[in-house]
Amino acid sequence: MASSEDLMFKNYDDVQHKLMEEECILINEDDVNIGAATKKICHLWSNIQKGMLHRAFSVFLFNTKNELLLQQRSMSKITYPGHWSNTCCSHPLNFPAELEERDSLGVLRAAQRKLKHELGIEAHEVPIESMKYVTRIHYKSQNVPNDGLWGEHEIDYIIFVHRDVTLHVNDAEVKDVCYMTKADVRSFIDNSTERAIFISPWFRLIVEHFLPTWWDNLQDLRPCLDYRTIHRMVDCQI
Repeated sequence: MASSEDLMFKNYDDVQHKLMEEECILINEDDVNIGAATKKICHLWSNIQKGMLHRAFSVFLFNTKNELLLQQRSMSKITYPGHWSNTCCSHPLNFPAELEERDSLGVLRAAQRKLKHELGIEAHEVPIESMKYVTRIHYKSQNVPNDGLWGEHEIDYIIFVHRDVTLHVNDAEVKDVCYMTKADVRSFIDNSTERAIFISPWFRLIVEHFLPTWWDNLQDLRPCLDYRTIHRMVDCQI
């Protein structure tokens, strides 16, 4: 007889199933580390409804033409398959290098790791010192398509990188990539429903509420840096 675990993942590939065993960092609403749980446990909607919250990051990588690199998530992803999003989105994991909170080093190391994993960008092309932590966003969303099983509830560290890089896309993680201007992104979001294009909920929130101002300050992000505020977007309509 198949186990409940087998039934839960029967329609997903083995690679994505294995990644759900990674341990994320559990936090309270003030972004204080309170423990760890597997990615599977963190993303179960039943646990999210009880308040379970974890730490995450979203990377926005711009080339020297000031175009933003977007990715379309692989169709094999368990959450938000086929959705277009910012450059890279993932989680720091529960091990010492990514738990370090001084200067947000743990989150930045995790971002560097996932840029390599998803997009093949080597660490020397995105050194830690090239990454700018901007602020944090707290949001919650059910999976799309809504399966009643999965979702997201994160405090998301926003990280900007402004460099030309070499891409070697991991097809297991990413279906497509493209660079867009600010006007392109605005049009892409505005016309997404009509064109049956799926946009990740965190990316849509960031575009609607923050990204234009940050983009305008790309050459000098200092006016935008806000390490004290956790922007509460849980009740925002996505």
